[in-house]
Amino acid sequence: MSYLLSFHWGWLVGALLLGLAMGWIAVVHRGRATSKVVAIWLSVLAVALVAAALARVIPGRAGYWLDLWLIMFACYLAGCAVGSWLRDRVVSRTAPAPEAS
Repeated sequence: MSYLLSFHWGWLVGALLLGLAMGWIAVVHRGRATSKVVAIWLSVLAVALVAAALARVIPGRAGYWLDLWLIMFACYLAGCAVGSWLRDRVVSRTAPAPEAS
């Protein structure tokens, strides 16, 4: 794990910055929501991939790429969360006060 962090730190920072940008944009975009069935299947897939990485089920190069992909995806999601939070703070701070009638 520390090897992945020290050797691929540039890619991890890139994933974090890309997530930050997408999180900033995503607050503005109002697309269709994911259905509950698809969300459940994606959650099961994510849990299975993390469990496979932790149990070292996938050996060799494929396991290495799985570990790297999971770390990059976690950085991307963290960036998305921070970007959305920052956008919300900026938009709520600059929003005009509601008029009293």
